[in-house]
Amino acid sequence: MKKYRTTRFGRRHALVARLPLAAAIHLAFLAPVFAADADQDATTTTTAPRTAAKEKTSQLQTITVTAQKRSENEQTVPISMNVLSTDTLQQMNVKNLDDYVKLLPSVAIQNLYLGFSQVYMRGVASGSNGNHSGPLPSVGMYLDEQPITTIQGALDMNIYDVERVEALAGPQGTLYGASSESGTIRIITNKPDPSAFSASASAELNTIDHGGIGYVTEGYVNLPISSNAALRMVGWSKTDAGYIDNVYGTRTYTGTYPDGVGPPLAGTPIPPITVNNADRVKDHYNDADTRGGRAALKVDLNEDWSIMPTVAGQTQHANGINAFDPGVGDLKLTHFFPENFDDRWVQAALTVKGKIGNFDLTYAVAHLNRDDHYSQDYSDYAFWYDTLAGYGAYIHDNNGNLINPAQHIIGIDKYRKTSNELRISSPAENRLRFVAGVFDEVQSHNINQQYIIQGLGSDLSVTGWPNTLWLTQQDRKDNDYAAFGEVNYDFTDKLTATVGARRYHTDNGLKGFYGFSAGYSSSQGEATCFTPLAPFEGAPCMDLDKDTKEDGTLGKVNFTYKIDADRMIYATWSQGFRPGGINRRGTLPPYKSDSLDNYEFGWKTQWLDHHLLWNGAVFQENWKNFQFSLLGQNGLTEIRNANNARIRGLETSLGWAVTYNLTLTAGLALYDAVLTENYCGTTDANDQPVTNCADPQAPSGTRLPLTAKEKGNLTARYSFDFHGMDSYLQAAGFFEGRRGTDLRIAENAIIGDMPGYGTVDLSAGFKKNLWSFDFYLKNAFDNRGQLARYAECAIDTCGAQTYIVPVQPRTIGFRVTRDF
Repeated sequence: MKKYRTTRFGRRHALVARLPLAAAIHLAFLAPVFAADADQDATTTTTAPRTAAKEKTSQLQTITVTAQKRSENEQTVPISMNVLSTDTLQQMNVKNLDDYVKLLPSVAIQNLYLGFSQVYMRGVASGSNGNHSGPLPSVGMYLDEQPITTIQGALDMNIYDVERVEALAGPQGTLYGASSESGTIRIITNKPDPSAFSASASAELNTIDHGGIGYVTEGYVNLPISSNAALRMVGWSKTDAGYIDNVYGTRTYTGTYPDGVGPPLAGTPIPPITVNNADRVKDHYNDADTRGGRAALKVDLNEDWSIMPTVAGQTQHANGINAFDPGVGDLKLTHFFPENFDDRWVQAALTVKGKIGNFDLTYAVAHLNRDDHYSQDYSDYAFWYDTLAGYGAYIHDNNGNLINPAQHIIGIDKYRKTSNELRISSPAENRLRFVAGVFDEVQSHNINQQYIIQGLGSDLSVTGWPNTLWLTQQDRKDNDYAAFGEVNYDFTDKLTATVGARRYHTDNGLKGFYGFSAGYSSSQGEATCFTPLAPFEGAPCMDLDKDTKEDGTLGKVNFTYKIDADRMIYATWSQGFRPGGINRRGTLPPYKSDSLDNYEFGWKTQWLDHHLLWNGAVFQENWKNFQFSLLGQNGLTEIRNANNARIRGLETSLGWAVTYNLTLTAGLALYDAVLTENYCGTTDANDQPVTNCADPQAPSGTRLPLTAKEKGNLTARYSFDFHGMDSYLQAAGFFEGRRGTDLRIAENAIIGDMPGYGTVDLSAGFKKNLWSFDFYLKNAFDNRGQLARYAECAIDTCGAQTYIVPVQPRTIGFRVTRDF
């Protein structure tokens, strides 16, 4: 949904930028804006002067976006798109990924742990478990010109001093490539402005029901250096209060001896071992701290060329997890080992813009370093898997005594990503115009995971890794190279055709060590080391080294018809894809790329002399050979191609300036996402999905998981003058329907659906001169909506102990802001 702002037309700030494209960006930053359902940018429209009779209401105004890699009026871009403007982000108290996703009806999210957010659009979701060796994301995330989608998932950057968020629904494959199979989300920051000094600082205090107290401090400064250069610096510090309690409990590990374990006979009970978590008990244990900042320097070299180096970074430290165990109690769980997550990233980027004749040239390069360190309780695996299978009988110390078999994980994920894009575009006013470019992205993921059992015998520990029952030490690469372009041609003043294509080459691989010691397993890990033996990054050897490469072409065709200056319709066929890759379990074949074909009809319209805006789209997407990941034996992710699915949907948004004081905005998405062939869980000799089986794990017609049939929001904002202060009252409602948790019928029945839910946010505030005061109430009725449901290991083993990630409980906050 987009937010619309009612404001009288005023004179716009004079712009100093000399570069035409930069000038368009500055216009977007400085002009009053509303957020509407759009996907591209167009030239700024003008509106006829209002007569005195129309002064009682305010017209909606447009925003400039860059979704098509041109600066355009979003109402003229033929893409189904939601835009959250600066005003909307501030008015809705948006701070993070969870906050802005609830404003985007086409977007769904699965957020299990810090740094492990999976984002989905338009129902293109198979139920990925989010494991660190899972498929690449299907939604591309961008910070300005630079992609920030790592192999694991999206960065959760603090949203402050952001010009807008653009959510482009549907395949964006021709312009954005491999990680934009089902859509793209772009975070566009405010740029340095050499025309004037500006600064702002704010402080916030909040409290969470059933939890603790949090705070936020934020600030920015825009510092002109000369008439053609400026520096903009932004910083933030945030503490999120916890609301999950780790309560006291005990757990008894028992079972029976399996075959081959002596001296007791098979079936003889294993002596029980009882443990407790007295040293881990803590209320509100899932608190988190976030610190970060950005700096950008913009220099206009001359009338045609400018450069802008930027650096952005953030560190997050979270304790506990944002999930509870309903078997223990509401917002409670019982875990036995320390749990904390650290996510640290820095991205350095450079954008160069210029002109060669009448053509605009843009070069963007970025390098991202991201490191995740975490400790995680994994005792459920030992309790449900080892106890049921009797493997606890194998877990002993150096004296041969049975010990507590509970495991915990210590892991380090290191991501490195470098991207380059060079593109050229012809003048936007030409009847025939184009955008063309080349792109490359080289990213790596170094994986280290130790599954630790305290006091484990040396014969059971991986060589060189004391107390480590299982070790993963692997290097993953996912590289993408492409050439792309789109051509637009105006047949008439009303009819425009667009043709786009992208030629790509991917090269993805995985190598290293995974598995047990030779003393624990004769079929995995050290027992299967390649010969001759050679250590691999501290691991005893290498037992996996595979690579897969693919080439292909994506296409797009669009026809746009302008009914008049305020109304247009369009029809689009577009494609997206996601590369294949290597399974961690080396005995499994590589999984292949999946693809999405989109057929869409949309409209963008303004009515009542620009007081009412209604946009929408209907579509069908055919998802071919889609990738499905599941937790298999030993909790290893297995990724398979799982046949075909179809998504049909309707997306619409509405903005209405009812009076000069009152605006209403609404967004709605309706989806029907189902399998069109049986999922049997196997592939044939050619690695193609098997569809003909007597008892499919998911028959044709099964709904795809994680995305509701309906999601929407409605916001009413009333602005008024109160004793000379600009004041407002605002109410916003959000709803999301029932969602499945797993594609497979049996597994989904074990974990259960996530019920539909609704929440309400309320806020009020006033501004006097340079001071602003805001009060808000999020989730006002403390609804325990569910964002995710999961088990710690394979569902058919651990599913009896299900965790629920809830909507954050009712939160009350107060913020004061001082502008300079």
